[in-house]
Amino acid sequence: MNPADLRYTKDHEWIAMEGSLAVVGISNHAQQALGDITFVDLPKAGKTLKSHDVLGVVESVKAASDIFAPIAGTVAAVNEALNASPELINQDPCGRGWICKLSGVSTVDLGRLMTLVQYEAHCAREK
Repeated sequence: MNPADLRYTKDHEWIAMEGSLAVVGISNHAQQALGDITFVDLPKAGKTLKSHDVLGVVESVKAASDIFAPIAGTVAAVNEALNASPELINQDPCGRGWICKLSGVSTVDLGRLMTLVQYEAHCAREK
C-alpha cells in the first residue's frame, strides 16, 4: 500500500479501503517510535468496534501501546502472520504488517481522517 493513499488518525493508525473492507495498521512513524515489536495482541474476528475503541495492543522492547479502531466496523479478518512474526510491522507497516480488516464501515467516517500531508504535519507538531 502506498502511504499517500492511506488515511491516518492522530493516534498513528492508518486505514485503507480494499473493496468493501477497511484494512487497519499502525503508521511507520508509530513503529519507529515503538522500536522492535515483539508481540501483537490481535482483535477477535467478529468483534464489533466503535470508532476509537481499543482493538488490540502492540508490545515492543520500549513499551506497550494500544491500537485504536480508526472508524467503526466489525473485525472481518486479522493478520495471523503477526502471531509468529510481529516484526512484520517494523519491516512493512503499511503493507504486510497490517493488523486487521473491518467490514461494515462508513466511507463518510473515512473522509474525516487525515491525509498523508495532514498526518505528517500532525507528527511534526508532536515533536
